This record gives sequence, structure tokens and C-alpha cells, in this order.
Amino acid sequence: MIPLGHYLIVSAILFAIGTCGVFLRRNLITILLSIEIMLNAVNLTFIAFARQHGSVDGQIIVFFVMTVAAAEAAVGLAIVIGLFRHRESLNPDAFTLLKW
Repeated sequence: MIPLGHYLIVSAILFAIGTCGVFLRRNLITILLSIEIMLNAVNLTFIAFARQHGSVDGQIIVFFVMTVAAAEAAVGLAIVIGLFRHRESLNPDAFTLLKW
């Protein structure tokens, strides 16, 4: 059996990779994928703790989170496509006119 610490280390590494992708990349699709990686890191943590405690609560939470993430990805991608058609760029700096 793999110890809980190994799962948490992998989850922290995934979350760090996602955070670096959000802050360092200048492409909306890459930023969206980085957010998904961060969400999967949190899901891995839920599963690891649920396995450690011998319950299925973490798996149920992950099921609902994945459902919401699929909807979020679809809406986010639709927004990105709409922004690309409007500005013909995926650089987030090109959308400064959308601020108040």
C-alpha cells in the first residue's frame, strides 16, 4: 500500500505545475488547462484522504467536482472561442478593454 504522503507530494507537484502555468503562460487555452491540472491535484488529494480513512466520501466529492469541471471547461472554452473571434488573439493582455 502506498503511503498517504506520496499521494500528497504528487498532488502538491501537480498543483505547483498548474500554478506556474497560470502565472507564466500567456495563452488563454493554456491557462484554462492549467486550472484543470490544479483541479485534478485537489481531486487526487480528496481520493488519497478518502482511501486513508476507508470511506467513499472523497470519491463522491470528486465525482461531483469532475461534473462541475466538465461544465466549466465547456463554458470556458466557449468564452475563449468568442474572445478569439472578437480580437483574433489568445493573449490575455489583449483583453484589457474588457475591464471597467
